[in-house]
Amino acid sequence: MIDTHIHIDGEEFAEDLADVVSRAREAGCEQMLVPGINLNSVESMDKVCAAFPDFIKPMIGLHPEDVDAGWQVVLAKMHDCLAANPDKYVAIGEVGLDFYWSREFEQEQLLAFEEQVRWSVERGLPLTIHCRKAQNEMVRILRKYQNRLPGGVFHCFTGNAHEAEELLAFDGFVLGIGGVLTFKKSNLPQTLKEVVPIERIVLETDAPYMAPVPMRGKRNESSYIPYIIEKLSEVYGIPANEIDAITTATAKSVFGI
Repeated sequence: MIDTHIHIDGEEFAEDLADVVSRAREAGCEQMLVPGINLNSVESMDKVCAAFPDFIKPMIGLHPEDVDAGWQVVLAKMHDCLAANPDKYVAIGEVGLDFYWSREFEQEQLLAFEEQVRWSVERGLPLTIHCRKAQNEMVRILRKYQNRLPGGVFHCFTGNAHEAEELLAFDGFVLGIGGVLTFKKSNLPQTLKEVVPIERIVLETDAPYMAPVPMRGKRNESSYIPYIIEKLSEVYGIPANEIDAITTATAKSVFGI
């Protein structure tokens, strides 16, 4: 299995990083992929990736919640990092749109997202996309580049059947599924069963956030992915080892690893 989205460079893991990695490996995790969120994360990702170079791989991107009036300066510096290290990053991410809390920087978010979509097209790197309360706007931008997009992941998908179908109309894109799948009130199991082929799913934790049941409320980590696999096995009626194999193959295909 591959954890396609974990903030392992965060301060939440500073005290026991080696133990977290060890537990992940014991649970069967082959690799962790770390999304960028801002300029500081470029440095923090470098440190964890240097400590575990074959196990932890970085992305680069400006998270929509980190977009403000100075977004152009930040992206220029990120683009310099990308240009200087073209083989270093496995994806452009975590990028996207988030209008859940505020629309103060709505236009800035739209412009920053589209610029990073262009990076994806130019570099042939997949996108890891964060989207909350902005699917219409996100889809509108992606459709402008639809025939040139190299694929990617719609991170932390929790939507309905219509939203899933709209996203999966983008060839090469898959849905990132994590702990929300296991929550008691989640409608995600039914949505997946209705319209999402198992081949269009990758596993993720978004750790340290959103730990799955029965670990809900604790700091999330990659060693909890088997709980997600167990729930997917129940949803699709496929043995857990097959879920593991299929989602791992999909992640390797999307991220070219």
